[in-house]
Amino acid sequence: MTDKLEQLVEIAQAMVAPGKGILAIDESSGTIKKRFDGVGVECTEANRLDYRSMMLTTEGLGQFISGAILFDETIRQKMPDGTPLVKLMEQAGILPGIKVDTGAKPLAGFEGEKVTEGLDGLRERLAEYAELGAKFAKWRAVITIGDDIPSRACIDANAHALARYAALCQEAGIVPIVEPEVLMDGDHDLDTSFDVTEATLKALFTQLYEQNVMLEGTVLKASMVISGSDADDRADVDEVAQATVDCLLNAVPAATAGIVFLSGGQGDVEATTHLDAMNKIGDLPWPLSFSYGRALQQACLKTWAADPKGNRAEAQQVLLHRARMNGMAALGEWDQDDERG
Repeated sequence: MTDKLEQLVEIAQAMVAPGKGILAIDESSGTIKKRFDGVGVECTEANRLDYRSMMLTTEGLGQFISGAILFDETIRQKMPDGTPLVKLMEQAGILPGIKVDTGAKPLAGFEGEKVTEGLDGLRERLAEYAELGAKFAKWRAVITIGDDIPSRACIDANAHALARYAALCQEAGIVPIVEPEVLMDGDHDLDTSFDVTEATLKALFTQLYEQNVMLEGTVLKASMVISGSDADDRADVDEVAQATVDCLLNAVPAATAGIVFLSGGQGDVEATTHLDAMNKIGDLPWPLSFSYGRALQQACLKTWAADPKGNRAEAQQVLLHRARMNGMAALGEWDQDDERG
């Protein structure tokens, strides 16, 4: 194995180290504006830096967070004293990551379905991001469950794009996170979620194999097999955990470095509970951890927004608590009583 491939494996293993997960703070300009609007904070570059740097400088965060996914603006930002944000992350033992796709766009010829774009010029962008300090990257595909969808064409188009992105990442010495999100929007049941997730993952790993992507240097960001958010009689925690683990065992090769889950609209504690239940099943070929956005940030954002200057330390403690809870869940050692600790 060449030095570059060995380095990819080392980074991937560090990303899913025991009891650690990934903080997703890669919201696009539009998404972060919605979040800020919701808590009454003006969405300026200075405020975005203040908020994200507050999270990344939380003392002790590196004990539970292995890396953070950044937006293009964030990876270039510097603190008021001129220190690059990436440098602060490195000092805290948090690997810098970068979102590189340009968003999910309507899939021509397939109403209601989307394909993620961003392959044009990606090789050059990855080279620049590597120079800026990025150790891993993320690309998100979106699969929607609805009447007669997803189509095979949609699944295959997104799987192919994810594999091309992953190959380009590894060429640049960057670990790819591949994220084929099966949305929980809708009234579908657990079995439908299972079938769509399984088909999506099998298509993805077929493409990764065909594009010569090294799985030992690749991290899967997966959605949980979960009932639709509008479904009647939604599956309980143990049903979700067992269905998700069964689906992953059916579709994800053991060589994959690790699996981190997205929260996908789940509540803070709900996402922690599901992750813990999966790890309590035990005896799995890969680590199961987290790569949460809202489920890590929500309470922290509200606390910070109430008084961005005065509440900084309190907001950091809120984030640290949430990260600690998910770190315990990644080991299968979380308990509801820990939430009061």
